[in-house]
Amino acid sequence: MFGVSIGYGVGMNPETLTKPTGRIHAVDALRGFAMVWMTVFHFCFDLHQFGHIRQDFYRDPFWTWQRSLIVCLFVLCAGLGQALAQAQGQSWPRFWRRWLQVLGCALLVTLASRAMFAQSFIYFGVLHALALMLLVARLTAHWGAYLWLCGALVLGLKAASADLLAWGPLAEHADLFNSPLLNWLGLITRKPITEDYVPLLPWLGVMWWGMAAGQWLIARGRLLPSAPPPSASDWLATLGRWSLSYYMLHQPLLIGALMALAWATA
Repeated sequence: MFGVSIGYGVGMNPETLTKPTGRIHAVDALRGFAMVWMTVFHFCFDLHQFGHIRQDFYRDPFWTWQRSLIVCLFVLCAGLGQALAQAQGQSWPRFWRRWLQVLGCALLVTLASRAMFAQSFIYFGVLHALALMLLVARLTAHWGAYLWLCGALVLGLKAASADLLAWGPLAEHADLFNSPLLNWLGLITRKPITEDYVPLLPWLGVMWWGMAAGQWLIARGRLLPSAPPPSASDWLATLGRWSLSYYMLHQPLLIGALMALAWATA
């Protein structure tokens, strides 16, 4: 089954497994939940920018941990999506169409953030990272169970990177790895000044784990289309299906609403 079952169980015959087709309600709902959480987070950030509240979004763990968990959900869902695309036999032309959409939106984010935050614009945020990681995921999808190990190695390398750059063999190159030229790798000793920063390390590890988890579930017939339960998850799944469009529109709408409110109450 396109290599999905490699290393995931003795005696499992790929020919007897049902291939997932169409949308998977649970994955879409999880992605939709991430979008709602992100919207609440960004709304609070916008309230801070407009002076309605005072919060430290850059150092307060209450906000920094939320941001990390939201990105984790995004990347995990992207990994699950790549596992499903692989199992469904997604063609390269279809992959490139979606990839170009992600890349185009990433460039728009850079341009818009440059206009709003000239000194801290987004040059490698979540969409930039996804564009790169989707390519890596596509090329490594056949690695099967080794994706778990690769993900662990990436996460471990990220955990050790600060020490390696502080006193290890890479210490003399720390400034280079901290520069915009290479800090997208994630091998840094100080965070760059940017409004959104999602480097390859550790997030590629999360992507690989998401893809490995998706392949593991598919190999056991646990990621198959089913009638969605009549619950609040229906609208979350709908939102998850349009995640890229929603991502690009939600901040302009939130900022526009706050600007209109400021104008109306001036």
